[in-house]
Amino acid sequence: MVEERRDQRGGRDAPEGAQEVGEAWGRSARPEEVEAWEALVATARRTVSEGLVVGTSGNVSVRVGDTVLVTPSGVPYDRLSPDDVTGVDLAGDRVLGSLVPTSELPMHLAIYRATDAGAVVHTHAVHATAVSTLVPELPLIHYMAAALGGPVRVAPYATYGTPELAENMLRALTDRTACLLQNHGTIAYGTNLDQAYDRTAQLEWMCRVWLTASSVPGLAPTLLSEGQVAEVGERLRGYGQR
Repeated sequence: MVEERRDQRGGRDAPEGAQEVGEAWGRSARPEEVEAWEALVATARRTVSEGLVVGTSGNVSVRVGDTVLVTPSGVPYDRLSPDDVTGVDLAGDRVLGSLVPTSELPMHLAIYRATDAGAVVHTHAVHATAVSTLVPELPLIHYMAAALGGPVRVAPYATYGTPELAENMLRALTDRTACLLQNHGTIAYGTNLDQAYDRTAQLEWMCRVWLTASSVPGLAPTLLSEGQVAEVGERLRGYGQR
């Protein structure tokens, strides 16, 4: 049984090992940041309810102007409240809240500095993590790889939370919106939280399809060519409602 302790957020219980709460940093949250925080927490909880994350693994962020709101380190998502808003600037300095940001902050900030991302989702999804241990690139099992920019690469392993991991990830994300992290999980970005989450879920689904097809004894799955996937990419530009 997990030992509980009383934290400083209104006397609520928090699991042993969660980051200590300190004095609030910087300014108060603006209305648009309050709204974005609510959406971030909802997305983080969705990663758990839909099986992409176990416990406090994985993390979510959203950019509001020059502020990056991010899930805090070691705090279960179902315990987060409006008072727990956690934000940093693009240099990684805390500007909002009293909780310590996720240890994977270097990956999130690297994406925001290098792209026009509005949101980032990182998970330890089981099928995607399994694939990351087997191949340097997810085989082209389905045309929806085009929605992520093409064949999904695997970033070489590096210790979590390090600049090395962020650098490996950025190389794997060249001309892509998602990649696998070797022996670790997934990361995807989008213009908003919904798009970043959908890309994460799509990647996990494709990994599951490939693992399932590859497990049939004596048979190998038919794969698409990069040209076929590129053709789908062009068609996807006009997909959906205007």
